[in-house]
Amino acid sequence: MSEIPEITDSHCHLDFPDFEGQLDTIIANAAAAGVTRMVTICTRLSQEPTVRAIADTHAPVFYAAGTHPMSVADSPMASADQLIGLARHPKFVGIGETGLDYHYTAESAAAQQESLRIHIAAARETMLPLIIHARNADADMARILTEEYRIGAYSCVMHCFSSGADLARAALDLGFYLSMSGIAAFPRSTELREIFAAAPLDRILVETDAPYLAPPPHRGRRNEPAFASHTARVGAEIFDLDYAEFAARSQQNFERLFAKAAAWTPS
Repeated sequence: MSEIPEITDSHCHLDFPDFEGQLDTIIANAAAAGVTRMVTICTRLSQEPTVRAIADTHAPVFYAAGTHPMSVADSPMASADQLIGLARHPKFVGIGETGLDYHYTAESAAAQQESLRIHIAAARETMLPLIIHARNADADMARILTEEYRIGAYSCVMHCFSSGADLARAALDLGFYLSMSGIAAFPRSTELREIFAAAPLDRILVETDAPYLAPPPHRGRRNEPAFASHTARVGAEIFDLDYAEFAARSQQNFERLFAKAAAWTPS
């Protein structure tokens, strides 16, 4: 029996209630599917100790933290110093998720933009990748990312990318990465698959955003890191590669961007 190619779920939310009391099983399921690493994302800094504890307890799990744009209006504004301090933890590997969401929370656009710039400053200082959430805010997102890059370089992944081609080009022109979620596997996502197909293969990551956005054949169910393998198989089709080759390339991409995770070894 051949080995299952290894991949990384670059974005999930293991602290959410959907996984309570089940993490050992969830991580075992992931390993059985070849998902040997995952990055769990803290969306409110008040939850950071909980998310950190998950990473500390489970060797395959790394974490990132920030203030989600939809939480900016009702959460204390994070400071760059806070984020830089958190980054000292050996398994803290990214800044965010942060970004702009004008679909549900357009009324807090100004605060979201301020928060985004704070997170960019922390990413620049720590040299950890920025993790971006973007929804219905393509023009402002491209503008701010570009303005800030001119101030000083930083690395970035556009998580769960499902925006338009113009934002994809703006991000790729800055050297950023696009992360493919289960949305790319939905039957009606033809235009999104075309955007990924036009991107350089060495800028593509795979994620679940679990517990959300389960890909077929699990659509409509709770998502989990194991299901990243289904999205990765769609990625292989998009780039006309066999699954093992696409998995290997996505692993290389993850390790290039999330170099701290790639370098980590158990103490």
